[in-house]
Amino acid sequence: MRAQIARRTLRTDRWWLPPLVTFGGLLLISIYAAVRTFMGDYYWVDEHRYLTPMYSPCLSQECLPGAAHFGRPLPEFPGFLTPPVIIIPFLLGFRLTCYYYRKAYYRAAWLSPPACAVAEPHAKYTGETRFPLVMQNLHRYFFYAASLLLLINVYDAFYALSAGVGLGNLVLLVNVGLLAAYTLSCHSCRHIAGGRLKHFSKHPVRYWTWTQISKLNARHMQLAWASLIFVCVTDLYIALVASGTITDLRFVN
Repeated sequence: MRAQIARRTLRTDRWWLPPLVTFGGLLLISIYAAVRTFMGDYYWVDEHRYLTPMYSPCLSQECLPGAAHFGRPLPEFPGFLTPPVIIIPFLLGFRLTCYYYRKAYYRAAWLSPPACAVAEPHAKYTGETRFPLVMQNLHRYFFYAASLLLLINVYDAFYALSAGVGLGNLVLLVNVGLLAAYTLSCHSCRHIAGGRLKHFSKHPVRYWTWTQISKLNARHMQLAWASLIFVCVTDLYIALVASGTITDLRFVN
């Protein structure tokens, strides 16, 4: 039984501010990502070999030849569909089932609960035992897919260095660094490294790996936000250069 208190909460602080800011941030990023996904343009800078992570890998016939680092085995997509529709389900799946993001959007969007010591508006609680929330159990599999996409992003970042070094190269490298830190700090990654071990002393390498990932895991929330925001920053920078709005600052040609 829940505590029988007539008021929704006895808190007097601005408890509503963190979930409101979280909701606003996630909404803005979602709108930006949706616009760029279906724009289908300004994702490749041929001169500097910059490819935005939102369009990597680019595998359909409508991809620009230079942006198709792994060929174009897929046909053109019909209607408003663009190349990112192939990778978006895996990236969204990884983020949406992430333990931190669950907390973020459960509180900010579903008000379940909106904050500590604040009653939620739902009459009952079923947890993650029913569809669609039971799909949260697929997180470890989305982790595998996201890890593969991360390796492709790393390849793209280093491939761009073959055309010289500019500000865009630094942006791409910082982006893959943040994505790697976020991916490695994932709870599933931590479990893969040290889960199911009964004696750490018998597995020193896995124990060391588990301890290092645990340090990253303590910063999982910060890495989740930093990597998500910087993906948008990276995409925006490449889009501005590709459209001719700005010129890439070059250090080595």
